[in-house]
Amino acid sequence: MSDDGNRDDLAFTLGIEEEFFLVDPESRDLIADPAPEIFEACEARISPHKVTREALRPQLETNTRVCASVAEAREALRETRRVVIEAAEAHGAAVLAASTHPFAQWRELTVTPKERYRRFEVTFQETLRRLVIGGMHIHAGFGDPESRIRVMTAVRRYLPALHALSTSSPFNSGHDTGYKSYRLNLIGGLPRTSLPGPLRSRAEYEEIIAEYRRMNFIENGTEIWWDIRPAHAFPTVELRICDICPRIEDAVCIAALYASLLRRLMRLDEEGALPPEPLTEIIAENRWVAQRYGTLAFFGDTTHENARVDIDDFMRELVETLAPDARALGCEAETRHALTIIREGSAADRQVDLYRLRRLEGDTDEEALRRVVDLVLAETKEGLWEAFGETFG
Repeated sequence: MSDDGNRDDLAFTLGIEEEFFLVDPESRDLIADPAPEIFEACEARISPHKVTREALRPQLETNTRVCASVAEAREALRETRRVVIEAAEAHGAAVLAASTHPFAQWRELTVTPKERYRRFEVTFQETLRRLVIGGMHIHAGFGDPESRIRVMTAVRRYLPALHALSTSSPFNSGHDTGYKSYRLNLIGGLPRTSLPGPLRSRAEYEEIIAEYRRMNFIENGTEIWWDIRPAHAFPTVELRICDICPRIEDAVCIAALYASLLRRLMRLDEEGALPPEPLTEIIAENRWVAQRYGTLAFFGDTTHENARVDIDDFMRELVETLAPDARALGCEAETRHALTIIREGSAADRQVDLYRLRRLEGDTDEEALRRVVDLVLAETKEGLWEAFGETFG
């Protein structure tokens, strides 16, 4: 396959959604009923981006504008985070970018009074009320509807590795779960989650949606919550498996890897050279390995003759393979940051390491978990004000 690094017709657009928690700066717990002025202040300043309320009251979601490059996506994330943090702090709250809160209790929280969420609560009951989780979703626009489906299927085998880099939810309801991403355990209680099967055409996908609708299981494609899916309202493929990253540079790295992967697979698709699909069951097993072990994962090897492959070896090979496409997209340094994440650990690793250190040094369990919240709060706004030529005060 040729490099094709200068082809303008292989351009991509990116948009990133981040789901945040609103935290009481004193108790470090979630704010059960945040001040409505927080959301009003965000809405007043967020354009050209968007902000929406999430299923539970202590949450909000930001949607960046459509970006033409990874560099633009980084700036958009800085802008959306800055608006949300300033709005929250002006009204007595702090903003947490982690996919679970270390010690919040779901029974103390209520569902956002919105028709869609109330309908979900009636249908899914305690499963929805337990979903004290946040994620990061990355939209990529490219190609035509048919190529997007084929490329979406081909990218499934890489989802566990992308997820491992993002892991930020090792704690739940005040205890260490033993998982680097407990979020996936929680969301798995809903139907229509996890991996999609291999799809070969847009018609196959539309048939699935039509059957769900015929049986009155869903209203539209927004109620398909797969790890990766065709977006309902946009000509994009939406990556949904990832935890939210406290550090923006980790989020940008994953966006760069995703865009570079899609570009490479799109080129292969044009040549009729997409690789054979691994068993969905093996991808699903690797998905579990990623959520359990994160940056310490040993995946089942779907490309070579080895039984298992260390995530470090897997990612080094992937980064090298993607180098021509990353260069064409102007994000080679961002993709290589994946090796730093594996070497230094993900957000989940840092949270667990701090918790264990504080316990060894004499903190109570409650004190140690509060320190973990402080760590994530600091990482959530890391570098934001310096990036705008100011010093955070």
